[in-house]
Amino acid sequence: MDGAATFRTPADAYDRHIGRYGPALAAGLIAEAGVEPGSRALDVGCGPGALTAALAGLLGADHVAAVDPSEPFAKACASRLPGVRLEVATAEALPFPDGSFDAALSQLVLNFMTDARAGVGEMRRVTRSGGTVAAAVWDYAEGMTLLRRFWDAAVALDAAAAPLDEGRSMPYCRPDELERLWRDTGLEDVRTGELAVEAGYEGFDDLWQPLESGVGPSGAYAAGLPPEERGRLREELRRRLAAGDDPFRLTARA
Repeated sequence: MDGAATFRTPADAYDRHIGRYGPALAAGLIAEAGVEPGSRALDVGCGPGALTAALAGLLGADHVAAVDPSEPFAKACASRLPGVRLEVATAEALPFPDGSFDAALSQLVLNFMTDARAGVGEMRRVTRSGGTVAAAVWDYAEGMTLLRRFWDAAVALDAAAAPLDEGRSMPYCRPDELERLWRDTGLEDVRTGELAVEAGYEGFDDLWQPLESGVGPSGAYAAGLPPEERGRLREELRRRLAAGDDPFRLTARA
């Protein structure tokens, strides 16, 4: 998965960054995919385990498997969810026989696959005939408030950051793009939609600190700046979010 190097940070850094939105998004994705008790499910690109945990809670750990190319994240997921089969592997080479699962799900991962068509093809391969392949990705261009404001702030201060803006660089950000990928991979009865979730922060510092750990593309950019430029980005992001020391919440659309 391209970009996996930005997810080799400690799992708690991810938990405090994008991971805040994970449990709510997982619940919505599972509901949209129609996963039901008694099914066997695979989480592709599990990270520290938000979707895996939700699947295990519904199906039982022994009915869930998960893969991630980041060894720190895979280890964190395994330690949090004993009984789940956990493999360090990429979406493009899933270590399971054909038709092993009733559903293969992927949360916030498609845009980080080296070859998304191959990854979705593998998800299809390991899912039984008549099963479900489902994924959620952020609406980076408009609906994911944190990342939209972050990249708007970054580009305002540094025009060279524009190609890194996930709203421009990620190929799968809209329902029509996902539908085309699913159909091109030979999947049938394709359906798209939107999920809206939110997350809370104790104050702006609670939002900013995980970025300095270098997690994800946004964190990698922030952590790579010289201290003075990072400080300017911090204040510009704070201004655009109108955030201070009091608790606040942000919305995100997938």
